[in-house]
Amino acid sequence: MNDLAPHYSRFRVTERVLLTGHSHQAWPDVGFEAQQRAWLDAAELVDDKWERAAEQAAKVRAGFARLLVDSLDNIALGQNTHELVTRWLSALPIRERRRIVTTTGEFHTIRRQLDRLAEEEIEVVKVPARPALNLAERVAREIDDRTLAVMMSSVLFETAEIVPGLDRVGAACAMKGASFLIDAYHHLNVVPFDVRAMGLDAAFITGGGYKYCQLGEGNCFLRVPPDTHLRPVLTGWFAEFDSLDAAGSGVVTYAPGAGAFAGATYDPTSHYRAASVFDFHATHGLTPDRLREISLYQVGLLADAFAALDVEPSIAHAEDIPAERRAGFLAIRTPRASELVRALRLEAVFADARGDILRLGPAPYLSDDQIRSGIATLSRLITRVGVR
Repeated sequence: MNDLAPHYSRFRVTERVLLTGHSHQAWPDVGFEAQQRAWLDAAELVDDKWERAAEQAAKVRAGFARLLVDSLDNIALGQNTHELVTRWLSALPIRERRRIVTTTGEFHTIRRQLDRLAEEEIEVVKVPARPALNLAERVAREIDDRTLAVMMSSVLFETAEIVPGLDRVGAACAMKGASFLIDAYHHLNVVPFDVRAMGLDAAFITGGGYKYCQLGEGNCFLRVPPDTHLRPVLTGWFAEFDSLDAAGSGVVTYAPGAGAFAGATYDPTSHYRAASVFDFHATHGLTPDRLREISLYQVGLLADAFAALDVEPSIAHAEDIPAERRAGFLAIRTPRASELVRALRLEAVFADARGDILRLGPAPYLSDDQIRSGIATLSRLITRVGVR
């Protein structure tokens, strides 16, 4: 059994094969204890609980900053990425520049919002996401003096392909005066991310804890470049929290930097849970480098086991991505992806699908035997499902 598994007992990680590590990882048991502590603090302190809640939020900001190799002063928190992305969009000079460059490989948070903006006569340029190897290059070529912003992922959510060369996009944005937002949700805590080493010091970065961070819902962030002076139109009162006594003068004031993107009253339970999980990871040496090592091994084990099945490619085939350019899951293209997800679930193997792609994502609490068992179950089901 994996030595980490006992710490995830409430998610019963030894009783079922949770190949949903790319979507919803199990939470360590310390998270349950932290949620109880949040309730007890509220019961004891009532409205005075917010001082303790602020302590938890600071730990969460510090946790995300460590994963980005950045300063916690550059981190704003939100309940979800959509809240943060729309707040960011509302701060940009959209009256002067009405062109946004993105890709066809963006998650629905960005995809849907940009499609809606396109209905309001914002020009949205969608660059084909594949091949990912030269995606950044092709995006950079689309940036011109009319471009308001570029919004793209560092890892494609459908296939787990890592997008290299994002610094080229950042340089093109800087040259043309456009803002650059990176969706790092499928990157963070499964592939190391270093803002400065990657040449992304001027980039805005968003992501969260629902997937590889094991933090659960309500834990998302926006990384704001240092010395940013933006005034989001969609703004919460926390953005002027330190100057409330002077508020109401008719001039809307903002905290500096990331503070300008703060929201409003929220349920702090999620931050109690997240702070405890970040501490758990530190205690057990689950650094991004270590988690990348585990992921490469586990996804490699999945890929090798699937290849050994020798399935007819028209029925199912793994996306041909070199291991070093694949992030946290194995993408298997099959016309019966959704049907296979349902059939696997009946066998206590959890996976998910995006269109015609079956996604299998391991996690650090799984054993090798569980991974092999998941592929063996897939082997029994795939031909039966595929030939219908």
